[in-house]
Amino acid sequence: MHVSTVVPRIEYLKVQNFRALRHIELKGITPLTVLLGPNGSGKSTLFDVFNFLSECFQSGLRPAWDRRGRGKELKTRGSDGPVVIELKYRERPKTPLITYHLSIDEGPKGPVVAEEWLAWKRGTHGKPFRFLSYKHGLGSVISGEQPDEQDHRQDVPLRGPDLIAVNTLGQIAQHPRVAALRDFITDWYVSYLSVDSTRAQPEAGPQERLSKTGDNLPNVIQYLKENHPQQLDRIMQLLRERVPRLERIDASPMPDGRLLLQVKDAPFQQPVLSKFASDGTLKMLAYLTVLHDPAPPQFIDIEEPENFLHPRLLPELAEECRQAADRTQLLVTTHSPFFLNSCRAEEVRILYRDEQGFTQAHTASDIHGIPQFLAAGASLGHLWMEGQFGMSDPLRNQGAPWSLTGTVAAKRGKRGD
Repeated sequence: MHVSTVVPRIEYLKVQNFRALRHIELKGITPLTVLLGPNGSGKSTLFDVFNFLSECFQSGLRPAWDRRGRGKELKTRGSDGPVVIELKYRERPKTPLITYHLSIDEGPKGPVVAEEWLAWKRGTHGKPFRFLSYKHGLGSVISGEQPDEQDHRQDVPLRGPDLIAVNTLGQIAQHPRVAALRDFITDWYVSYLSVDSTRAQPEAGPQERLSKTGDNLPNVIQYLKENHPQQLDRIMQLLRERVPRLERIDASPMPDGRLLLQVKDAPFQQPVLSKFASDGTLKMLAYLTVLHDPAPPQFIDIEEPENFLHPRLLPELAEECRQAADRTQLLVTTHSPFFLNSCRAEEVRILYRDEQGFTQAHTASDIHGIPQFLAAGASLGHLWMEGQFGMSDPLRNQGAPWSLTGTVAAKRGKRGD
């Protein structure tokens, strides 16, 4: 049983000029958020926004920018403006809502941070104020645990315009609010799990967290075995419930210093090497090690978990994700109605491309008729497969979504979407 943990929660995301995301907003983001839509609707692009931001903090802006083809490939086609990512989050429940704005453009020598700021409102009245504000490497910050508008603002130039101020200043103890955001984003886990990678035989040595590709799965099993045996027993119990005849999985050091992952099935006496094990077994094991991490990442992205897994296992995995959301925040992309059946309408974001080819997003609970169908006992997965979402059906015109309920429809009319 999971114990709820106080973790930062993202409540809002705005993205502009990031490939097909010309302008998209997600409001009221839930602890578990599921992205649904046809191929090419923008799910992977939105998923990559989090990966991009994570890479900017972990390895620097320039490598993350260059890896995606620089401004020529990363910016929305036909747009000259900067790439904008804006988050609203709370460090803990009932604490002030903090807004983080990051604007990146192409300079003559590479990417530059055109604008970056952090803002919050400490009291119940007044407007939010920026306690960190930078443009092209120049700006100021208010230090302290509770930066206030009346506090002293200090000019702290950065060494270059391609440096992210939060990432740089967050390493200094006198800026705890900035440091908290830096630690939060640096801790994100974005999964690009490859089953083939989980069959690797890495050098022996415990590692606390699964890599993006899963190539250190044996090391994580070794770490859990040595430091958290009860947690590993729990993971193995769940795995045995979902994989018939499975007895155990073990990571054993080899004479040459590598770590060997072996799978033991009943009634056979000898285990088999992981390279001969089931794809689904290894993938489920990898997901369970992430979701049952003793100290889980504060934000987890999982792309299309249904690949290689039996459909009957997906509702169970969805429940694992919901339980894990007590200790972290999850973003999942899926094409599976079986996974969707365990989701709530307010957790599901429907993505589609409009007539101009740009991604739009709406919450499933805002689609006309969906709340009534669910109240009558229908499930989201079946409604989706029956075409009740309209906009997420690949055989329909993606630029002609079905009607939305009241307020949302009115807002869309005003914007001319």
